[in-house]
Amino acid sequence: MLGLLALPIMAQDDAFRGFRPPAVPLIACDPYFSVWSAADRLTDAVTTHWTGKPQPLNSLIRVDGKAYRLMGRQPGGTPALAQSSVRVLPTRTVYEFAGAGVKVRLTFMTPMLPDDLDVLARPVTYIAWDVNSTDGAQHRVALFFDAAASLAVNDPAQEVTMGRYREDGNEVLRAGSKEQKVLQRWGDDVRIDWGFLYVAAPQSENGRAALTIARAAESAFVSSGTAPANDDLETPRPASQNTPALAWWFDLGSVGNEIASRYLLVAYDDWYSVEYLFRKLRPWWRRNGAGAADLIRESLAGYASLKTRCEKFDAQLIADAKRSGGDKYAVLVSLAYRQSLAAQKLVADIDGTPYLFPKENFSNGCIATVDVIYPQSPQLMLFSGTLLKASLTPILEYARSGRWKFPFAPHDLGTYPLANGQVYGGGERTEEDQMPVEETANLLLLVSAVAKIEGNAAYAEKYWPLLEKWAHYLSEKGFDPENQLCTDDFAGHLAHNANLSIKAIEGLAAYSQLCERTKRSADAKVFRDQADRFASRWTQMASEDRHSRLAFDSPGTWSQKYNLVWDKILDLHLFPASLARDEVAFYESRQNQYGLPLDSRKTYTKLDWTLWAATLAESQKDFETLVAPLYKWANETASRVPLTDWFDTVSGKQEGFQARSVVGGLFIKMAADKESLARWDSGKH
Repeated sequence: MLGLLALPIMAQDDAFRGFRPPAVPLIACDPYFSVWSAADRLTDAVTTHWTGKPQPLNSLIRVDGKAYRLMGRQPGGTPALAQSSVRVLPTRTVYEFAGAGVKVRLTFMTPMLPDDLDVLARPVTYIAWDVNSTDGAQHRVALFFDAAASLAVNDPAQEVTMGRYREDGNEVLRAGSKEQKVLQRWGDDVRIDWGFLYVAAPQSENGRAALTIARAAESAFVSSGTAPANDDLETPRPASQNTPALAWWFDLGSVGNEIASRYLLVAYDDWYSVEYLFRKLRPWWRRNGAGAADLIRESLAGYASLKTRCEKFDAQLIADAKRSGGDKYAVLVSLAYRQSLAAQKLVADIDGTPYLFPKENFSNGCIATVDVIYPQSPQLMLFSGTLLKASLTPILEYARSGRWKFPFAPHDLGTYPLANGQVYGGGERTEEDQMPVEETANLLLLVSAVAKIEGNAAYAEKYWPLLEKWAHYLSEKGFDPENQLCTDDFAGHLAHNANLSIKAIEGLAAYSQLCERTKRSADAKVFRDQADRFASRWTQMASEDRHSRLAFDSPGTWSQKYNLVWDKILDLHLFPASLARDEVAFYESRQNQYGLPLDSRKTYTKLDWTLWAATLAESQKDFETLVAPLYKWANETASRVPLTDWFDTVSGKQEGFQARSVVGGLFIKMAADKESLARWDSGKH
């Protein structure tokens, strides 16, 4: 394939130049199919699953008979081609290399386009190489790629099988576990060991494919550029034994000033993705009977148009983020976009209803956690009302079932990928270690957000008895919460939590809005009046010297009042504008090198909540003042993991959590921006 005379200049260069992500998304599809590079250069470390376990992807290039590494550390002794840049854009990661008289652009594209859920849900990442001469001379160029079969097992000691076939003339390689125990493994620090990994390229790319031993194939490419004459068929065998791999060779021939391009795709078909209330659910892309052959065929056929669409989407999103929050904000949301969606799985219920299940990565492995759905919601509010509902519906259906006996909302649906009922705290048995005010208010706020996006309360009407019950619960228990956990459960139980009280008050006002939309005028007035009274009392009880307390009965304390942002999001206007102004001014005086602590007790913070707190700012200057240390932290932290949301603001080190969907909360500034909401028009998707 030949392209333009030079690699196109990226319009986003100014915002991204010099930024070093903590870890870089390569394959970013779902909680199981997620491969990252945790190094400054793509050749500095073995690529890993988001959990940190090795899942090697390797790429090499031969220029005029000499080999260089582009990705991975193998084979040892082979030099790396110098990496000149890396940029993490919303749907693409782009590396650039230069040396030996050529320039190489290596792009990883996962087309998570919110206006096309069929494409967004595909477990497919494209890898593309663009090569051109930089010295005016012609250079003989060849490319190599392999993916280890260990991507298809939880433990490298597990046995794998490999095979190949043709689909519409296109070569397809496949690897999977021998045992294929579908949905039989669950938990936090685990990887999938059912279904199959695929690597495929279109016939037009003139590549050669092989089932091979990774080290042998890589060494052969380095020494002679050749592919093995025969496949390695000695499987099943452990994924750690002689490193079985799916490999491709591309001979680009003589490359000059014009770009020579090749691409392939890496895909994963898990057959069944989630078990919900004891019924096994298919991934969304499989809902109408499609199989792996359809996935590969359609994905290969659609590459050119998807590439154009992803480039346009990335440019539009980054431009809008820069307008809304500034250059540094645009970099952070670009890094968060794929990570958040890749920590979730879109499936179809038995009647075709879309369900979106987040996994609580490196927290406790829970599935469909309400106080994870809550912080991730701004991304869904902005881009896809359908996905926002898809994340709420499974928990609402469970809550109105006979199994859930409590007057407040549930916390979760189980342990990923088994969504068979709450496991956190007292589960379905007791109220011990529940989050009653937290989760109840979360769901009222989010259902009201759906109504705002769609312009009607039809979705709320389906669950009205439940919402009404929860509103009465908050009326009784929400204003001055008892000793209980909130979403920041790592900080422990807290009574009289002022920020949690704000959430309850906002939740009551949100319910009042729903009442108005459903013509329940009398109830709307009752709950709005109560919310107004609570807000007035809150201001008196929590205020202290131009800021507010952590807890009503704790003088000399403070905390981020991130829940106050719903006054903007839902146009509730419960609290005086002076409260947000005073809070923001106070926050600016309490920042450390890497951001604003969560509260006065510790120096750690939450990335998502700090963005919510910053969104309270009335001026762009104040917002950017609170965001700048977060950009600095992401650029400098020694914790090389997929974006953590819990870190220390002094040392910059990770406290816990990584690769979680809650970073979708960084889109809160855009979700609170009427121009951005109108631009993306999430109610249509």
